[in-house]
Amino acid sequence: MPDDSGRPAGLETVEDGYGTAPLDGNRSRRPPLRSQNRPGGLARNYSHNPFQHAQRYNGETMAQMISLARIESRRRGKIGIRDRICCYQWTWFTMTMATGGVANVLYSISNTYKLKWLEDIGVAFFLLNLVLFIMNCVLITMRFVMVPGSFMHSFLDDVESLFIPSVVVSIAIIMTNITQYGCPHTGPWLQKVMEVLFWVYLAISVIASTGMYLVLWSTQTFPIQTMTPSWVFPAYPLLLNATFATNLISTDRVGPGDPRSNRLAVATTALTTQGTGFLISFMICAAFIYRLMTQKLPRDTQRPGVFISIGPPAFTVAGLVLLGQQANDILPPDYPDKSQAVFVLELLSTLIGLWLWGLSVWFFVVSVGSLWKYTRNGHSMPFQMTWWSFVFPNTALVNATLALAKALGSNGLQIYGCVMAAALVLVWIIVFVMMLWSLWSRQLLWPKELDKEG
Repeated sequence: MPDDSGRPAGLETVEDGYGTAPLDGNRSRRPPLRSQNRPGGLARNYSHNPFQHAQRYNGETMAQMISLARIESRRRGKIGIRDRICCYQWTWFTMTMATGGVANVLYSISNTYKLKWLEDIGVAFFLLNLVLFIMNCVLITMRFVMVPGSFMHSFLDDVESLFIPSVVVSIAIIMTNITQYGCPHTGPWLQKVMEVLFWVYLAISVIASTGMYLVLWSTQTFPIQTMTPSWVFPAYPLLLNATFATNLISTDRVGPGDPRSNRLAVATTALTTQGTGFLISFMICAAFIYRLMTQKLPRDTQRPGVFISIGPPAFTVAGLVLLGQQANDILPPDYPDKSQAVFVLELLSTLIGLWLWGLSVWFFVVSVGSLWKYTRNGHSMPFQMTWWSFVFPNTALVNATLALAKALGSNGLQIYGCVMAAALVLVWIIVFVMMLWSLWSRQLLWPKELDKEG
């Protein structure tokens, strides 16, 4: 008998909360795939040309591949640490996006009010994020080694592939934190290193974004009825360029004999890629609104992912407004009519920033409103890694609010941004504790019994 989702009984999809919902009648009823030779053989059978069989690898077949790779352990009735590591996915890098984003927010506030204790807390979040990022890299590498073929198949999975760029975003946030917390306390050598890394990251962000979308468009089919804001994720690497650039320019301390960094080139290229990322995200978010008008809100496990739509306009506001405020430092000293040009750039960046900030706040209100039903009895939202969406897009909104407060000289906006930052730290703590509890209670990183007969 089929279950409520339309899948045959005994077949269970690995849920990370970000995947697109299956369409009744549109997804083929495939029987469980079995390895013909040995555990993990499913991955090996198609490793020679995985793109030829791209349509086979949806959320179900990816879960089956992982389950088959650990079939011997399941037969013994023992599930150990190796089995749990095999369930690791790219979505775990959303945790490092959120943690690094909190460190970014705390730096912005501590730099404004010159609070040493708050800066120390920010450093603690930054160091914790480094540990979590290294842990993620090690564990997901172990999964790829223990389940041969799963690396390539992760690019072809309609659930997991969208979040591969979260690794690139995490790297961008880490480099931004290094610029914030490291450059002011070191010599010009670190500034020069981070400038070089900026150009490297800019190239990587363009390649990662365009490459990932090309892979998705070549191997996957995403009907509009199943649309979620996670479609924006491959564009997210582009959205961190302006934030990286503003911090690089603001920490550029030119002393006697120190070379001045090429601020104009950094700013213009950052604006170009930032604008590209925002426009791509804007078009995708427009498709999401169309989906909401025709298909209602996403299902419970996907509901936190609605917050992802806050990120693109918010990241753009934070980068654009701060670059506008740095126009006097960016433009060369011999620029014609420099004072007038600086005034125009500051005014223009603030006006555009207000528009996009309003859009980001609107998405925030909609996202919060979509959670209203969970305040009533009988409605619950099980923990998934989607819960980190409560944090990392909102770090961009807090930074955008603080940037506009600085540009407008508004104490009210400044206080509002600080209150949002405090609430965001509290949400981060709640999500982190819930994640640890879910790991302990075997709700996360626990093999699903997909092949009942295996």
